[in-house]
Amino acid sequence: MLLDQVNTELGEGTEPYKAVFMSGVSRVRPVSMAAITTILGMVPLLADAFFESMAAAIMFGLGFATILTLIIVPVLYTMFHGIRYRPLNEMD
Repeated sequence: MLLDQVNTELGEGTEPYKAVFMSGVSRVRPVSMAAITTILGMVPLLADAFFESMAAAIMFGLGFATILTLIIVPVLYTMFHGIRYRPLNEMD
């Protein structure tokens, strides 16, 4: 979803660094809310002996995937595509 948003921004003519930045900002709430609600939904399963390890694995995995999606993916995208940092106030 994040990379699709970056490609949409680039297709609209937005400068590459600003496209990556704005895509990350626009995806923080949906990605975080989906992860947080699922993580909180797994909390009651931590008390069940049969599902404790599964719930812990799902909770950790979602937390890690959220960080990966919101921080690591944009950083790797800018590195692999050679996008240089420019302050956003210089782009307007």
